[in-house]
Amino acid sequence: MSPAPDHPEVVNERVPGAPYFQPLVEPSVGTALSADDWPQNKDLPMLFQPLKVGPLTLKNRITVAPMCMYSAEQEGPETGVLTPFHLVHLGGFASRGAAVTMVEATSVLPNGRLSPNDSGLWNDRQMQALTPIMSYIATQGSIPAIQLGHGGRKTSTLAPWLDTSTIQPHLKSHVATNGAAGGWTDDVMAPSAIAYNDETFPHPREMTPNDIEELKEAFRAAVARADKAGAQVVELHCAHGYSMHNFLSRLSNQRTDKYGGSLENRMRLPLEILAIMRETLPKNKSLWMRISATDWWPEGEKDDKGEWISWGIEQSKVFVKEAIKLGVDLVDVSSGGNTPKQKISVGPGYQVPFAEQIRASLGDEEKIPISSVGLITNGPQAEEILQAGKADVVCAAREFLRNPSLVLDWAQELGVVVNVPVQYQRAYTRMMTKHDKREPVKLH
Repeated sequence: MSPAPDHPEVVNERVPGAPYFQPLVEPSVGTALSADDWPQNKDLPMLFQPLKVGPLTLKNRITVAPMCMYSAEQEGPETGVLTPFHLVHLGGFASRGAAVTMVEATSVLPNGRLSPNDSGLWNDRQMQALTPIMSYIATQGSIPAIQLGHGGRKTSTLAPWLDTSTIQPHLKSHVATNGAAGGWTDDVMAPSAIAYNDETFPHPREMTPNDIEELKEAFRAAVARADKAGAQVVELHCAHGYSMHNFLSRLSNQRTDKYGGSLENRMRLPLEILAIMRETLPKNKSLWMRISATDWWPEGEKDDKGEWISWGIEQSKVFVKEAIKLGVDLVDVSSGGNTPKQKISVGPGYQVPFAEQIRASLGDEEKIPISSVGLITNGPQAEEILQAGKADVVCAAREFLRNPSLVLDWAQELGVVVNVPVQYQRAYTRMMTKHDKREPVKLH
C-alpha cells in the first residue's frame, strides 16, 4: 500500500480579535479584486474605488444611511436599547459589502427620540447593547458608524405605521400621547415654541439657556459612549426638521438671543456641538454631518428684500464651510422635513443637485468628500453621479431595505468583481468568472 500523499496544511482562518469564530475574508466583502487576477476590473468604476475620508478609507463608495426602525423598548431599564433585531438588520448590510454601516438616528436625551421606540445613547446600558453591533459590523470589514441627534419639535410622535389618520380620520394625529403610548408632550422642546404642524404634531416649548447647555453636554457624553462602543464614524444629524435643522431655519427659529436671528446665530449651536463632538472623538475616528440643504419652502430662501426667510442651498454652503473648519470629514446632503408646506419635486436622484452645488462651492483647501442620497436605485446611476463630479459617495436607505445585497448587485450591474462572503461564494459564480473585459449586466 503506497503512503498517503503529503497534503499542505489548509486552515479556515478567523477574523483576528473577533469574540467568536468568523471566517476571514481578505480583502473584505465589497472590495474590488485585483485586476492582475481579474482582467475585467481594469479601469475600475469610481463606485468601487477606495476613498479616503479623514483618517479612514472606504473600500467602496456605497454607504448605509441611518434608518429609524422604531423597535426599541419605550419604558423601563431597556428604554432606547438596541436589540437582536438591530444586530440582524444592520449586520445584513455589513456582511454584504457596505463600506459604512450606520446605526439609525440615536437620541442623546430621552426627550430627543422621534418616537417612544427609538434608539438612545444617554446611558451605559444603551452603550452595552450597541457594542456587539459595532463589533459585528467591524468583523465584516464594514466601518461601524452611528448618527447622533435630537428630534426637536418632531419628537413624541408615533411610529409611521401607527399614524392615527388611518384609524381615526377625524384626528389625523401623529402625536404619541403621554401614558400608554409612551409620549412626553409636556417636554417637547425646540428653538421656538412653534409646532411643525399645529393640528397634528406636539406643541413644543422654547428651549431655555439651561436646556441648550444640557443638550451640548448630552452630545459630549453620547459621543464618548459611541467611541467606547466601537464606532469609527459619528455623524451629527442636522437634517429633516429635527433639532439642529430647527435652529438653522428661520421657519422654526425665531429666537432673539445669540442662537437666533442672523445666519451666524442660527448656525451657532450646531457648530458648537460639532466642535464638542470633534474634541471628544479620538483623532483616528471620523466626524460626519448630515444636512437638509433646503426646506423646499414655496416662497424661496429669501424674500423680496433679500432677507433669509427659510433654510436653503446658499446658507447650506456657508454652514458646510464653517463645519469643515471644525474638522468635519464628510457631509451627507439630504433635504426637506422642516415644514409640512414643503414643495418637493421627487424623481430619480432628486437631491443630487444639492450635493453637486455644495461640492462645487468648496475651495481646494476646503474640499472634503460629499455624499448624496435620494432615489439612487441602480449601479449605473450611482456611477454616473460620481463620474460627473456631483458627489463622492452614494448613500442608500430604502434600496438597502429592499435588497441587503445591494453592493454585490451593483457590482454585477457594472461588471465588477468584488469579494463576496465566503459562505455565499457558490451564489456568485457568474460574477466571479474571469473575462478579458468588463461586461456590465444589462438592466431591464
